Amino acid sequence: MKKILKSPGSATIVNAISTGFGAAFGIGLNISLKGKLISSGIKCSSDIGADTNLMHVCIENVLDFYDVETGVEISTKTSLPQASGLSSSSALSNGVTKLVGDLVANEFNLKPLKPYEILNLAIESSLITKVSITGAFDDAAASFFGGIAVTNNIERKIIIKEKMENNKVLIYMPDIMSNTANSDVKKMKLLAPYVELAFDFARKKDYFKALNLNGILYSAALNFDTQIAIDALNAGALASGLSGTGSAFVAVVNDEFKDDVKDIWNSYDGKVIETNVDNQGIQYIDE
Repeated sequence: MKKILKSPGSATIVNAISTGFGAAFGIGLNISLKGKLISSGIKCSSDIGADTNLMHVCIENVLDFYDVETGVEISTKTSLPQASGLSSSSALSNGVTKLVGDLVANEFNLKPLKPYEILNLAIESSLITKVSITGAFDDAAASFFGGIAVTNNIERKIIIKEKMENNKVLIYMPDIMSNTANSDVKKMKLLAPYVELAFDFARKKDYFKALNLNGILYSAALNFDTQIAIDALNAGALASGLSGTGSAFVAVVNDEFKDDVKDIWNSYDGKVIETNVDNQGIQYIDE
């Protein structure tokens, strides 16, 4: 049976754009990748018609790293919404980098890429293609390892890496898209002193307070409705806030209040997705 590579998205605990320090956790929405080496060229396809430029750059960076010449063909299927703040770019760059690295290592009898080599190559690809402002090391680490990652994005260091309690995760998707690269960085950097407080909560493993505070701050700066998260909290969510630079809002819920939060969010225009925490990270699964 063939194997496919599953690369999960992540949701924000603390957005790193304003301070360079962030935190995120893996979620059960992912990009699935299949690939093979071919005689020449690079062929990329996406089931949702997504831009394949990032995939091309990831492939080229892996081939340059190994200093080999070969063709590569990759296809993706996704349950992860694009341009929504759920780390679709990190999931894609992680997945393509790991898959191509494994294919090349197997074919040419070379050492597989180490996790931090994959992360660094994936982040460089995201920066080259300008799908990310900072490279999003926090998102990339949470996607790759699963669970919670609290990070120093400037130095690309993980401060805390641990599994997260496996609560349900609800995602509210407004009828708009929000590309991280087009966000107002100046506005977000004005928040730095207050986002530092949110990060201090995360560093102390008080993740829900961090997520709540971060969500309100970035919602206000980026002109999203803070009432969306507040309504979820009022309905019983353990934590709720804007993910990334939007447009998605996330809520961590237990079974008792899950339906109440879904009901309140269903009163808004858009859709609600139910998923879970992903503590496994990137992995091969049977097709």
